[in-house]
Amino acid sequence: MNCYETLFVTQPTLTPEETKAQIQKILDVIVAQNGEILVVDDMGTRKLAYEVRKHKRGYYTVVYYKAQGGVIAEIERNLRINENIIKFLSVKYTNQKEVAHFNNLVASVGKKRETPKETPVAQEESPAETTVNVEDTSTPEEQA
Repeated sequence: MNCYETLFVTQPTLTPEETKAQIQKILDVIVAQNGEILVVDDMGTRKLAYEVRKHKRGYYTVVYYKAQGGVIAEIERNLRINENIIKFLSVKYTNQKEVAHFNNLVASVGKKRETPKETPVAQEESPAETTVNVEDTSTPEEQA
């Protein structure tokens, strides 16, 4: 099995449910062709480098997977005929150095997905709690 990365951009005008459905269609094609999906990286809505089909923004998704060579033709056929996909790109990793880089990408995206984002918690503090007493234990020589 070969290692592949497919990036595709969906229209920004789709609802979140429609966007998820478009992503799922592509994942279903990979699975139907006996491919193994390793990681899906939803990058969210981003500005395009240039206007495509009158869109200045798009929803980016990257899929890392392993599959046989014939899978790419079927995936790209589905991406071409889907009018909600405005751009796509597939990359095949072949030599050892590229495959090592592919494995690093998969690991880094996997870690990013596993790590919960820390959200700051608003805490109400009383004035007595915010006062901190610190004693200076240094000698006058150390302060100078």
